[in-house]
Amino acid sequence: QVQLVESGGGRVQAGGSLRLSCAASGRTFSSYYMGWFRQAPGKEREFVAAITRSGGITNYATSIKGRFAISRDNAKNTVDLQMNSLKPEDTAVYYCAARSSGLGPSDRLYEYWGQGTQVTVSS
Repeated sequence: QVQLVESGGGRVQAGGSLRLSCAASGRTFSSYYMGWFRQAPGKEREFVAAITRSGGITNYATSIKGRFAISRDNAKNTVDLQMNSLKPEDTAVYYCAARSSGLGPSDRLYEYWGQGTQVTVSS
């Protein structure tokens, strides 16, 4: 089992940057694929990015490709999401999640979730 805690959210102007971090507890962090999702008010939760156990392969949603980057540090039990060129439509609660395997975008396959961190992008 793994517990996840996100941090780094906040308010930023359009065009700005934020770096989200997710800290995981437990010794088995490196055995999980990790992902980031987001949920805007009134919308369903959507996939943002995912990364393999070693960090060697990543997957991104089309809407954020080229602007966001996911990375992980297995020694520190963290997974980060660097967000650049932020847009008002990026405003959402961002969640990190863990699953046993797979880079697919379905949130149903993720087993563990953090509590989320709010990102607000003003125009």
